[in-house]
Amino acid sequence: MDKPKVTPKDFFLWAGAMIALYVSVFSLLALLFSYIDRAYPDALNYNYDPYSSGMRFAIASLIVLFPLFLYLMRLVRKDISRDASKSELWIRRWALVLTVFIAGATVAGDLIALINYFLGGDLTTRFVLKVVVVLLVIGAAFLHFLADIRGYWLKFPERARMVGWGAGVLILVSIVAGFFIMGTPGQVRLYRFDDQKVQDLQNIQYQIVNYWQQKEKLPTTLSDLADPLSSNTIPVDPQSGETYSYSTARSMSFTLCATFNAETQPNSATVTYPRAVAPAPAGVKGVDLEAQPWTHAAGNVCFTRTIDPQRYPPFNKK
Repeated sequence: MDKPKVTPKDFFLWAGAMIALYVSVFSLLALLFSYIDRAYPDALNYNYDPYSSGMRFAIASLIVLFPLFLYLMRLVRKDISRDASKSELWIRRWALVLTVFIAGATVAGDLIALINYFLGGDLTTRFVLKVVVVLLVIGAAFLHFLADIRGYWLKFPERARMVGWGAGVLILVSIVAGFFIMGTPGQVRLYRFDDQKVQDLQNIQYQIVNYWQQKEKLPTTLSDLADPLSSNTIPVDPQSGETYSYSTARSMSFTLCATFNAETQPNSATVTYPRAVAPAPAGVKGVDLEAQPWTHAAGNVCFTRTIDPQRYPPFNKK
């Protein structure tokens, strides 16, 4: 009996299905890892993503590619149901065996890493959870395609559809959970507006201090800070386009105000990354404005700052 020939349609159906599967699996793992990192943050990890870009990319990949995988596999199984010889295509055998091999190797590597960390006494909750997630997701893929190699799903197509629906529900739950954790797109945009406002206030504060060091007086208004020669511009509220509120209380005290959409988020860019603060000169114990907190509630919030002349001496007295 002649072996069935692989048509361009067969090749691209299987190639597309496998690519969609691999990217979907790794996106699901990345998404679940992000959830674990949120629940069990690493105190030594300063490279935290304040806007959940990795989580958003994983969700976008799952939304597009996992339904595509299910659709392509449905077409493949329809072809096999019409022509049983399609189950003997070399592209099908290679795709299934390669997938089982990659899944088995990943599970083995996962177990080796778990044992290695255990023997080294560095077994943390977040690491164990990630190992369990890999074992469950990759292990399920291994068993599924191992059964496919043995023709189980061809014999029981209804069960194959049930597994597909079950996987779809799992993916949907994982995606929905992401919106509860990182917020809706509209909320994320408002958080980013708030972070930008804090950064603008920090910029203005720096300019005010620099102005005082040059002239030994505070600017009357923020417009006094503008300097065409140095291309120095004054930031405005990116959301409303209005100028930030500024006032002086005493000769070296000033207040900056902005209207925020929400309270400071735990993963905000303005609190996630520690600011580098220069050490104070010897014998100086004044307040470092760089280290002052910028946490805020929702609504109009004001920050009062006082310049310490010992820590920030005028330029002509340095």
